[in-house]
Amino acid sequence: MNQLSGPRVCVIGAGPCGLTALKNLRASGLDNIVCFDEGAAVGGNWVFTDDPNRMSVYESTHIISSRRQSSFDDYPMPLAFPDFPSHRQVRAYFEDYAAHYGLMPYLQLRHRVDSARRDADGRWRLRVTGPDGAREEMFDHLMVASGHHRDPLIPDYPQAFSGETLHSRDFKRADPFRDKRVLVVGGGNSACDIAVDVARVASFVGISMRRPYYIVPKIVFGRPVDVLYARARKNFPRWFMRMTFGSLLRLGMGPFEYYGLPSPKAGPFEQHPTLNSRILDALRHGVVHLRGGIARFTGTQVHFADGSAEDYDTVIWATGFKPSFPFLDPAITDWDPAKRPPLYLKMMHERIPNLFFIGLFQPIGCIWRLADYQARIAALQIAGRLARPSDIAARVAHEVNSPHWNFEQSARHALEVDAIDFRRELMDELHKAA
Repeated sequence: MNQLSGPRVCVIGAGPCGLTALKNLRASGLDNIVCFDEGAAVGGNWVFTDDPNRMSVYESTHIISSRRQSSFDDYPMPLAFPDFPSHRQVRAYFEDYAAHYGLMPYLQLRHRVDSARRDADGRWRLRVTGPDGAREEMFDHLMVASGHHRDPLIPDYPQAFSGETLHSRDFKRADPFRDKRVLVVGGGNSACDIAVDVARVASFVGISMRRPYYIVPKIVFGRPVDVLYARARKNFPRWFMRMTFGSLLRLGMGPFEYYGLPSPKAGPFEQHPTLNSRILDALRHGVVHLRGGIARFTGTQVHFADGSAEDYDTVIWATGFKPSFPFLDPAITDWDPAKRPPLYLKMMHERIPNLFFIGLFQPIGCIWRLADYQARIAALQIAGRLARPSDIAARVAHEVNSPHWNFEQSARHALEVDAIDFRRELMDELHKAA
């Protein structure tokens, strides 16, 4: 690293997407690179901390996708790991990944990017605050790998709940809710995980779902369900999958009504599924109690849409996130958060050729290995070995109007992709490399 050459590249974020961005930049022969992360260790949100000012996974977190479907293609997780590793194992995996590919010298931890502005010559001027204070640095290319689980999305109600409230991003562990009545709002993976975790110590836990969800056990027919899905998508046509997958789920877990859950009206691939076996057991055992959507609050009383009402000490909002990039000029990301972002392959900006988003999508599956392909495309473009498409505006329009499945029109599904289809699209682009 004594004689740096080539374009200067900045990566924002040292989570899995940022780490694979660094790896691919190095693999493409680029070494004039820096990765900034405000945390003290690699791994991003997978570095658990009780610090209320730092977002992280919660203490009981295990990955939702399986070990086989979550590993980077070129660096598998250890065979000794269980099917669904804990956050501690995942963090160790990322640390080993960074060491294996020699990424640590390129990392500047405890450095927050306050702003990234594009000068008249097209270069990026970054203002960065680190342990020694603030400074400015210039870069030729910018890769944003800071994630999209930062800015909480909390619904508005005419009257606020007067008890304790927090968003799932601030949930760390169940202990503070011992002997309390807790309502978790949402039906996604975080909502179900938190409800089951809190139910170990709380006096009562309700989970409020305003609409039906596809809640799917992690294990079906003795195999991780994402492994079965990946195999099926590779071997069967889409029409067959659409016709049979719902029936196979009912065969493997029984009707939703057995769990007190309403049956989803959309097809099984038109909603992001909730992969959670424990919530299904908790509902059947009466440990977690299903409630409908919220109509309003009166003090600490929650009024539900069916006319019932209950008192709670705490409401935990597990209602998702809005994509947020506070360090960028708002004009750069001026798209509607409820709609698909106008980015080719979910990464290339139509107007700014030296800006790449890595990991700004939500697959039916794991983000990391798909982000690896995105990062490879970006690195090859920066290295001059892969041309940026000349018709990128038309490609963006086609992608926005052609989702992989007929996903629901909502903020929850604005970033949704099918992992198998998206991988094929990314590989098609990589095959054009010189």
